[in-house]
Amino acid sequence: MRRRTAMSRRQWLWGLAFAAPWLIGLVVLELYPMVMSAYLSLTQYHVFTAPRWIGLRNYRQLFADPLFWLSLRNTLFMVLVGIPLNLATAFGLANLLNARLRGVAVFRTAVYLPTLMPAVAGTLLWMWLLNPVYGLINWLLSTLGLHGPGWFSSPIWSKPALIVMGVWGVGAPAIIFLAALQGVPEVLYEAARIDGAGRRRRLWHITLPLVSPATLFLVITGIIGTFQLFTSAYVVTGGTGGQDNSLLFTVVYLYQLAFTELRMGYASALAWILFMVILAVSVLTFRATRRLVYYEGG
Repeated sequence: MRRRTAMSRRQWLWGLAFAAPWLIGLVVLELYPMVMSAYLSLTQYHVFTAPRWIGLRNYRQLFADPLFWLSLRNTLFMVLVGIPLNLATAFGLANLLNARLRGVAVFRTAVYLPTLMPAVAGTLLWMWLLNPVYGLINWLLSTLGLHGPGWFSSPIWSKPALIVMGVWGVGAPAIIFLAALQGVPEVLYEAARIDGAGRRRRLWHITLPLVSPATLFLVITGIIGTFQLFTSAYVVTGGTGGQDNSLLFTVVYLYQLAFTELRMGYASALAWILFMVILAVSVLTFRATRRLVYYEGG
């Protein structure tokens, strides 16, 4: 019994030793910053001065801050418009890539390749393509007799331009949809054809229910990622928020507060509010789709 206890203790220590790098990283790089951020959100802290406890004043000030509400509206626009458009495009591409054609692997690779481009490089490429003076997109529109908009320099077209950029990079969700489509049993389609079901009914009653877990996964990850939209907006505007603050998203505003104005306490409060918003939207999405998601064998 003692020998078994000593052996169990030794195995536990070895396991702890192997897990130590991850545990240290978790505590130092994640848990400690989170705790400090929660504390700083309750203080007035300008980096070069010691934190001064002010309680919930930062949160009350944020809820009265018009720029906070503007940044939240801009972010919600990207969530409500960008995510459905991206997922619809990805699902359509996945259906095309699911065809049994010779050389389809080449097209799958071509669809996925844009996701491998670094975010900054991809944004610079689209800034050139959407340049209102010499950009390729406006030149193509002019050949059709259309006057192209100002895109990123226009407060009306700046967010649609970012959404177009997002649609260009739907390779990753398209591949996930493709994997889900290939998991749908072919016998279900054959039975539906025998019963006289057309393509629309097969799509509505077979395909969509069976790929719903992948859809939910992409919706949740899309919500989390879009609420944290930063890199492309920062590169396009230099962190200023763009014309009329049309690209002032919540994380861009957080960056301005923390690293431009050095109001770390105020920025920490904004970070925690953003966390609560993402958590609330994610939980509501899970609950709203509970009866719409079909888990095979569940």
